[in-house]
Amino acid sequence: MAETQMKVRLIAHTQLTQEFFDEAGDGFHDDDLNQLASDGQVVALTAIRSCYSANKPTEIVAKEGAKYFGSKASDGGTGTDADRLFRHIFASKHTSTLEHISFTFAIEGVSRALLAQLTRHRVGFSFSVQSQRYVRMGSDDRSGGFDYVMPPTVTEDKKVDHSPSLDFTHYISAADHFSDAMEMIQDVYDELRSLGVPAEDARAVLPNAAATNLVMTANLTALLSFYSKRKKGRGAQAEITELAEALRREVVAVEPWTDQFFEEV
Repeated sequence: MAETQMKVRLIAHTQLTQEFFDEAGDGFHDDDLNQLASDGQVVALTAIRSCYSANKPTEIVAKEGAKYFGSKASDGGTGTDADRLFRHIFASKHTSTLEHISFTFAIEGVSRALLAQLTRHRVGFSFSVQSQRYVRMGSDDRSGGFDYVMPPTVTEDKKVDHSPSLDFTHYISAADHFSDAMEMIQDVYDELRSLGVPAEDARAVLPNAAATNLVMTANLTALLSFYSKRKKGRGAQAEITELAEALRREVVAVEPWTDQFFEEV
């Protein structure tokens, strides 16, 4: 058992098939397509223009890609005309066309309290979560006991005076209280298991602070909606705000053109 820290890693994201890439490159050199657009942008253009173009989805990038990815934004804004189109789609709230771009994350060392908040975001999200029923959390089990997440407000230097009437003052920090509670809960869990209580029932004593791991997949539109509600300054709890920022960083690292939309939501 130990205090743990959040870790977020992008596992996978939308990628073009080789067959589609070869067809899309018919309109201009494949090297140009690689340099001018990410896979996510190609998918976004294909989805958006499918709504408005007489061309078939498999033809759009080949026939229209050079126009959108190879010319400056016609609205005078930054980037290419594809960037102008993406901005227009975002501003007009036609963001169903961005649901075709997805991201899969490994999320580790987050609390069960965060999990309860995270799984309230259902539309466009998929979750596979470490089970406290099947993964035994005893001190002598393979897990070594449950890890836990300590909120930042607890780790601040908050102390309680336990002897105000005495000549000396004895202080105990909030972090010490918290850690003591985690150890006590671990002892109770271990005792229940030693008495033959199944792990699926002994887990009832585990706290909201107990850490868990999960794999999560979400589309771009869903992630933007999540971020708009959980980013810093929107009243969300610190841990889920940290997760929102970590998810944004992972997405923007592979699809830089999305950064402006995270900034605007």
